[in-house]
Amino acid sequence: MFTARSVARASARLAFPKPPVVRAAAPFQYRAMSATASRFKKSEVIKEAEVPVSVYTPDSKGVASANSDHFSIPVKNVPSSTAPVEHVEAEEDSISPLDEKVYQKMPPTMQKMSVMGKVIIVTGGARGLGNHMARACAEAGAKAIVLFDANQELGDEAAQELHEKSGLAVSFFKVDVRDGNAINAAVQSVVDLYGAPDVLVNSAGIADSNIKAETYDPAMFRRLIDINLTGSFLMSQAVGRAMMAAGKPGSIILVASMSGSIVNYPQEQSCYNASKAGVIQFGKSLAAEWAKYDIRVNCISPGYMDTALNRVPALDAQKKIWKSLTPQARLGAVDDLNGLCVFLASDASGFMTGSNVIIDGGYTLY
Repeated sequence: MFTARSVARASARLAFPKPPVVRAAAPFQYRAMSATASRFKKSEVIKEAEVPVSVYTPDSKGVASANSDHFSIPVKNVPSSTAPVEHVEAEEDSISPLDEKVYQKMPPTMQKMSVMGKVIIVTGGARGLGNHMARACAEAGAKAIVLFDANQELGDEAAQELHEKSGLAVSFFKVDVRDGNAINAAVQSVVDLYGAPDVLVNSAGIADSNIKAETYDPAMFRRLIDINLTGSFLMSQAVGRAMMAAGKPGSIILVASMSGSIVNYPQEQSCYNASKAGVIQFGKSLAAEWAKYDIRVNCISPGYMDTALNRVPALDAQKKIWKSLTPQARLGAVDDLNGLCVFLASDASGFMTGSNVIIDGGYTLY
């Protein structure tokens, strides 16, 4: 079928004769060009023996100058290795809080990545991941750290240690995250002591694993949901109200799990996975509701972590499987959440809400 456009094109071809074909006078030049193109297409990375370096140094006043140094560094032929890189945990003997004078000298971007002057509540802060995130916030410039935990002895010890090592104001409240009245009273006391909290890091939770769904005790399920999901709601509600009453922006960080997004292998833990999936969806929904109050809500979803609870002989065989399914071939260290926690607590994440950040060494990539 002919169209107006096809007829027009045919007419144009008939009206103008084809130009004569001009053949290359020197065929060997054509062959040479083809060989060159082929060589570049198939070329490999050129292995340099030296790497040229240009270094531009500011003057004595720290101002950019024309001073430059040019040199080369030798390249060593080091065979590649597939061995996993061992993670070295941070030294825990001392905690050095960000000093106000140092903060004032920091560039704006680095200032925003601190939590300078913020009041931070950390649930489950007596030990484990919660305690390490509390330490990180202390180092990043927090005004006061408040630990909530159901364990009186561990909580008192953790608060005393954090205060002695950092010199910061630290408080401990013996609170069960299932007890709404106790939470409300504790949060009001925090407001009286330090002012309205700026950040909540809700790290309290339990993990029931290796229990088949058909044999799981309903009472255990209710306890699991009460601590992991209801506790997230009650803590967020109390802290959110305090932020709203003070008319100040805030950040709520809910510690969920990659298990809220995937199904773990080889252990059976459908009930735990359900509780963490609930935390993630609750966090997203709360973020949408409270954006009008300038309160941000985000989730941290860790992968398999090398905490004290996982350091038991009964899990040795499973840990080998976990590592084999993780691209980084290791479990997360207890301080691997620290940087993300500080970032979400800081103003650097000011345009970030409703996110669920999975930090798992790559486990969920497969």
